[in-house]
Amino acid sequence: MRYKIELSYFGRDFHGWQRQLNAISVQQTIEDAINVVFRDEIMLIGCGRTDTGVHARKYIAHFDSDKEYNNDAAMKLNNYLPFSIAIHSIESVSSDFHARFNAVKRTYQYQICLTKNPFFVDSAWLIYQHLDVNLMNIAAEQLFKYTDFTSFSKLHTDVKTNNCDVQYAKFELNENVLIFTIIADRFLRNMVRAIVGTLIDVGKGKINIDEFSTIIEAKDRSEAGQSAPAHGLFLVDVTYP
Repeated sequence: MRYKIELSYFGRDFHGWQRQLNAISVQQTIEDAINVVFRDEIMLIGCGRTDTGVHARKYIAHFDSDKEYNNDAAMKLNNYLPFSIAIHSIESVSSDFHARFNAVKRTYQYQICLTKNPFFVDSAWLIYQHLDVNLMNIAAEQLFKYTDFTSFSKLHTDVKTNNCDVQYAKFELNENVLIFTIIADRFLRNMVRAIVGTLIDVGKGKINIDEFSTIIEAKDRSEAGQSAPAHGLFLVDVTYP
């Protein structure tokens, strides 16, 4: 039987989603919990990787098991798991469901605090400088004109293509928190953080709109700005057909 699991996690305590040899990941923590609580050695397949320190408000994974799982199992897992991970639901799905390959779009948000706020210390990038948000949004619209985002990709990854279909990208100000929302069919490793870091350069007046477009066209990571800190980034939605 194949099961779909929906969860959230606060990434501060984890080295990303994917299991690693010498670091604690979200995947390992949940797999180990299922093994302890239900005596079931399963392997979770997630909807994608998240880097160290990145958070997820909505994350989807699947696993196969001969045992029966339901939302009562989710409650038992929540009682065992650390507070930084919350299981929202576990439900049976068809055997051809795949958390990663069936996803048609993903939504990320990046939070930027414009004033000091202790409640955002682990979930937003603090920037004191004035940012031209209107100019940043004009620059963000340039993303719709391109499909190859090599300039915003981590180097030496094992993906076959750096093409992505960016469908939405916009900054919105909510009191003193600037939230960047971006939606695409897929994302490259480090892509959102690299885009945000480069758009911040636009907002600070370090580069203009044409230079932002030139950076994309260069297909060279060294041309783009610094990556925004991981702790401001959230995966907020994953959409399936």
